[in-house]
Amino acid sequence: MKAVIVEDEYVAAKSLERLIDKVDDSISIIAVLQSVEESVEWFSTNPPPDVVFMDIHLADGDSFAIFDKTEIRCPIIFTTAYDEYALKAFEVNSVDYLLKPINKKSLSKALDKLNVFSFKDNNADLAEKIASSIRKSKSSHKKHFLIPYKDKLIPLAVEEIAFIYTEYKMARIVCFDKQTYTMDASLDELHKQLNPSLFFRANRQYIVSHRAITDLTVWFGGRLSVNLSVETPERIIVSRARSSDFKKWYTGNSDLQ
Repeated sequence: MKAVIVEDEYVAAKSLERLIDKVDDSISIIAVLQSVEESVEWFSTNPPPDVVFMDIHLADGDSFAIFDKTEIRCPIIFTTAYDEYALKAFEVNSVDYLLKPINKKSLSKALDKLNVFSFKDNNADLAEKIASSIRKSKSSHKKHFLIPYKDKLIPLAVEEIAFIYTEYKMARIVCFDKQTYTMDASLDELHKQLNPSLFFRANRQYIVSHRAITDLTVWFGGRLSVNLSVETPERIIVSRARSSDFKKWYTGNSDLQ
């Protein structure tokens, strides 16, 4: 089986390539494309592969623009850290929609669907079943919180959250605009409500947003210090035992079940 990867991050593309090889070594990656422009040129001048693994956010725009400029006549497996495009994905030849970090189990299921269903049959029933499944999985993750403030409830979108920490048994949410909110909830409770591809429980005191991370510092004893774009009350340390999981989560190369 011949496959093409559309992914603008080199590390993520190599990680996906390795994971594909682990799940099914009969799949051959014949091209890795990094932009909308490069993808349009490749699909316009080459015969279609058996499957395309496609990220949605590319350096020069959303990958849906590729379909406006050229015809892709093969199944697509979308790979992305964001779930808001799931239903739009099924307007094109999508067989599955994998949220990063991708693991062996989810990739294996997607390849099973690829083997079972033929897109020559334009299987609308398949698209509806997958879309329904995604809607159910999405409903388990918060998109917004309602923050009590005096006699009001303030809506807060999760993408505005840079990090969450605990102080005096209360959770404090700090946003990218440095606004801070207090919630009468534990970090455990909040962590369960957040999309695990977007947020990581760094330690007992902190949950960090993927988007807020600027860089990492190698700390004593094999630990990592996580540096954010928003100032934190103290240094955020990931233990040596959790460092490997953190790196896999950050790069999207996670085999965790």
